[in-house]
Amino acid sequence: MRRWRIRPSAQPLAPRLVSGVLAGVGTPELAARYLAAMQQQLPVTFCTVFAVGAHGRLETVSAASTYGQTAERTAERYVARRFDRLDPHMAWLATRQRPARMQLWLGHHRGDELADADYRAACYGDVGIRERASVLMLLPTGQRAAVSFYRSLAQPEFDAGDFALLEAHAGLLADATAAHGRIALATGATVEPGFAARLLALSLREREVIAHLREGRTAKEAARALGLELSTVRTHQYRAFRRLGIRTVKELLRGAVA
Repeated sequence: MRRWRIRPSAQPLAPRLVSGVLAGVGTPELAARYLAAMQQQLPVTFCTVFAVGAHGRLETVSAASTYGQTAERTAERYVARRFDRLDPHMAWLATRQRPARMQLWLGHHRGDELADADYRAACYGDVGIRERASVLMLLPTGQRAAVSFYRSLAQPEFDAGDFALLEAHAGLLADATAAHGRIALATGATVEPGFAARLLALSLREREVIAHLREGRTAKEAARALGLELSTVRTHQYRAFRRLGIRTVKELLRGAVA
């Protein structure tokens, strides 16, 4: 397990990776876009984006995987059981003093290096993940975040070339994640941890519909924005509300934290 400061890199940014990352900002597909963009350069299986506020509240949670909703379900457990308090990178960031400007590190660890057996099993062993490489960021506000890419047992281990590519794109990932957080705050899209965990249980299309509703749009406006029939949006809304344990849009909006 190790971490090191990220220094400016002379390695050029991959244009398609840049456009892919930026496409996720402000959308429910943040981690999915990051994952698809990074997969053009590296073999990775999962991507997660976690941000914790200065007072320890989870503010941004996004996850995606190459197969099914494995990453989303794993992230749901991570949030519900507050594994961020056991996550060695996030816990380490919490001990750092607030910097004058954003600081970036690259962190790497294998699942078998984690001390807590429950955390190790839930987020690594049970889902076939061997290791994780993370762009770690600490903001002057005290917020800390990690954009992490995971490799399964079937994939090769991260090597020096992989780390160099992640370092070269770390600033892009950090700026995109910070911008996503600002948009979420401005639109009231930040949520309390329990509600965030339930949101992760939704399908991607259900999350898209819910995102539009939480931004104050009607079902008809959401249908127009998503290019769907109104009846289809109503179906996704009904299924999402049932999974979230709510019945009205007012209850949905109460899940947002000012």
